[in-house]
Amino acid sequence: MTESTRSPAPAPASTAAAEPEDARELSFTRVYAAPRERVWDAWTDPAQVVRWWGPRGFTTTTHQMDVRPGGTWLFIMHGPDGTDYDNRIVFTELVRPERLVYVHDGGEGSADPPFHVTVTFADDGAGTRLDMRTVVASAAERARLVEEFGAVEGALQHLERLAEHLAEQ
Repeated sequence: MTESTRSPAPAPASTAAAEPEDARELSFTRVYAAPRERVWDAWTDPAQVVRWWGPRGFTTTTHQMDVRPGGTWLFIMHGPDGTDYDNRIVFTELVRPERLVYVHDGGEGSADPPFHVTVTFADDGAGTRLDMRTVVASAAERARLVEEFGAVEGALQHLERLAEHLAEQ
């Protein structure tokens, strides 16, 4: 049995309607040698998520994690160079253990535009196929994330760290 709950998603940015979604998205897929419930729990349990969240060299401090529609996860990612990055995730939809949807931004007062993330968890033989799709406001913002922030390599490392965490359990 799955539980589906949803809260209203924020209105899309005005540029979003003018550009096709595929020009504004980053998508990643990975298969994990772990059951779907275990992968879901690693993604939503505050005690686990801080052990693997973020690219290599980053650590995470969670101040609040309320995994429910409308719930907020407030955390700081600490970069290997000592830079702290404030983050806020607002969960908009949860279908345990199939889908997790949220809006991610830099928190109150941040100039960084929010982006929408959908993570799906599907049975794949003895493991779990995870698809992570991020949609940003514009193709220009997507290019900036890729070029300035290394979003592709960061996401790949992020998902690799999850694999390592799951293997340790």
